Amino acid sequence: MTATLKLTHGAIGAEVRRGPYEVLIDGKPVGSIELHETTEFPVETGRHTLQIRSGRNSSRTETFEVAEDRVVAFRCTGKRFLPLFLLSFVVPSLALVLRRE
Repeated sequence: MTATLKLTHGAIGAEVRRGPYEVLIDGKPVGSIELHETTEFPVETGRHTLQIRSGRNSSRTETFEVAEDRVVAFRCTGKRFLPLFLLSFVVPSLALVLRRE
């Protein structure tokens, strides 16, 4: 019983934090994703967590649930509104963003 997690790394306009992001599913590294890349990861059906990291910067952990033979999609970016970008130097978990599509 498998499903698919589809992850896209991209933003409109300039992105300051554009290096590769490490992808963690259920707290375990499963690969990485480059800027302007879309990658798919097989996952078991059920509830999972997703997080991306780049050095000390990370996203908040997102929880998702996926059914058999389904695809759940997220977009990740390092682009932030200026006050949040500045705050991310103190709170690294605000540096990167995951949004469900």
